[in-house]
Amino acid sequence: MIKTFGLTHLALAATDAERSFHFYHHVFGVEDYFREPNRIHVKTPGCHDVLTFDQSMPRQGEKGGIAHIGFRLQSPDDIDEAVRLAVEAGGTLLSRGEFNPGFPYAYITDPDGYEIEIWFE
Repeated sequence: MIKTFGLTHLALAATDAERSFHFYHHVFGVEDYFREPNRIHVKTPGCHDVLTFDQSMPRQGEKGGIAHIGFRLQSPDDIDEAVRLAVEAGGTLLSRGEFNPGFPYAYITDPDGYEIEIWFE
């Protein structure tokens, strides 16, 4: 086994990198990390997670075998606000509920149709 720092980044084929940045910034507070032509790399606040929105990749918005990506909330009380912000930023609510009492979740899509699970554990 080789030691790593875990999963470092995820690249999403985006139809519009700026639109994707706006959505994830509005909902999850991602911040610019660095930019290239047709590509924006962002970090989640206080973490080393990197998302890349790449509008030069083929298959924008196609799942390609990935069912969804997940964002874990710091408080279960934030689920309503997370869903509100996602819809306000152009996303769509697919479903929501609780895994168990006090463990809420919601499935949303971003503007390209990627499915996102927002949850608390």
